[in-house]
Amino acid sequence: MPHSYIKKILNARVYDVARETPLDAAPLLSSRLNNQVWLKREDLQPVFSFKCRGAYNKMSRLDESARQAGVVAASAGNHAQGVALAAQKLSIKATIVMPVTTPAIKVDAVRARGARVVLFGDTFDEAAVRAAELVATHGLTFIHPFDDPDVIAGQGTVAMELVRQAPGPLDYVFICCGGGGLLAGMAAYLRYTWPDTRIIGVEPEDAACTQAALNKGRRVTLREVGLFADGCAVAQVGKETFRVIRECVDEVMTVSTDEICAAVKDIFEDTRAIAEPAGALAVAGMKKFAEAHAITGKMMAATVSGANTNFDRLRYISERTEIGERREAILSVTIPERAGAFRTFCSAIGKRNITEFNYRYEMSGEARVFVGLTVTPDDEGVSALQSVLERKGYRVLDMTDNETAKLHLRHMIGGRVSPEIADEMVFRVEFPERPGSLLQFLDALGKEFSISLFHYRNHGSAFGRILVGMQVPPSKRPMLKKALSRLGYRFWEETDNPAYREYLGRPTTG
Repeated sequence: MPHSYIKKILNARVYDVARETPLDAAPLLSSRLNNQVWLKREDLQPVFSFKCRGAYNKMSRLDESARQAGVVAASAGNHAQGVALAAQKLSIKATIVMPVTTPAIKVDAVRARGARVVLFGDTFDEAAVRAAELVATHGLTFIHPFDDPDVIAGQGTVAMELVRQAPGPLDYVFICCGGGGLLAGMAAYLRYTWPDTRIIGVEPEDAACTQAALNKGRRVTLREVGLFADGCAVAQVGKETFRVIRECVDEVMTVSTDEICAAVKDIFEDTRAIAEPAGALAVAGMKKFAEAHAITGKMMAATVSGANTNFDRLRYISERTEIGERREAILSVTIPERAGAFRTFCSAIGKRNITEFNYRYEMSGEARVFVGLTVTPDDEGVSALQSVLERKGYRVLDMTDNETAKLHLRHMIGGRVSPEIADEMVFRVEFPERPGSLLQFLDALGKEFSISLFHYRNHGSAFGRILVGMQVPPSKRPMLKKALSRLGYRFWEETDNPAYREYLGRPTTG
């Protein structure tokens, strides 16, 4: 089956709008991983992602009647820019339906190329429904972002260049995966030309539609899709892309948000370029895979597939990078409440750099501190640091992987619930970051529940987060959960979260 795509890829029309991007050596990553690493720099395309390849290859093959009617696309951003650029080059009218959560930099870039933008829904799949309606009512041609043979072939030209640029067949190639267009196109070409190369797709763990499909043996639709790596926020892998991936790809793996953030930094340190989260997926997967399997002395490449990110999102990426690299530990440590105790604690942790320290007087006998500490590979990670402190007599709670602690608590350490507050319940809520979302949340709660704790912080990403505490008598708890469910936002009850209980809830005894 890969053979059927080779001719399509070799004959793909992409270079009217795309450029042949370099395969850059990554000396810092190579040294850290003890492997020879190259980066395929699709972030250097005119639209700062590979998507212009598939879009132009598809649109250049439309007949005259289809060109006159115009085209429509649904996209989280990068495909939209590819379609807009192709439409501009081919003088075709283009309408792009984009999720409301799409970073402004991508929306503005599409409009700047003359395309009409329609903002609709929170995910690609919702935008695609609206695009299908425009096809039915206005006779437009739908340009699919990934599930189309001509689009897949256009993306496959990335692998054609890679094969030509590499010093020889590589041992591993890591490729990002959303709907599967780039992974399918590159894998088809690589499997044919380098049959012994191990091809690995990489997805965000909160949008792993391809891995879910492979596990089930058929395509599935995810109930929820994470929005951080918005370029890969797809609930279902394409039908054609899945067919190709099943035959040509060796493995599909997932990476966390923190691991993606760490990869953004790695790419920057080797290239001085800032990849978007989806653009750093393959590098995050390469690092994780090499370390998990203790791979050394091999030749490997990863795609850097895009660089369209909002500048203010860098605040969040930077904040999570050190944790993603396991270079920062977030700990709650109980120390004696007496003069000199903090100094003694600092001596116990040695020469490690303290990245954060939060403390509030609570009781006369002991104090709890919320502390961020740098750790190095020589420390053998967070668990080794925790063991060192416990041997010195400290009570330690590791909160490095505690989302409530990292997203909210570190910014609002300050006091426990008042004795007057009864029946407090705490929830962490995630919602699309758009005008009116916060008010919509508050309206859904109504006047039935008294808010006792509230924290919201704009993280510069596609979604916002709230930590909210409410006085909820047991008789009204089913009513509250129904209200939250009707709202449709993702939420987690955190009343029993140890981070909340340590710093904001009622003091524990014993």
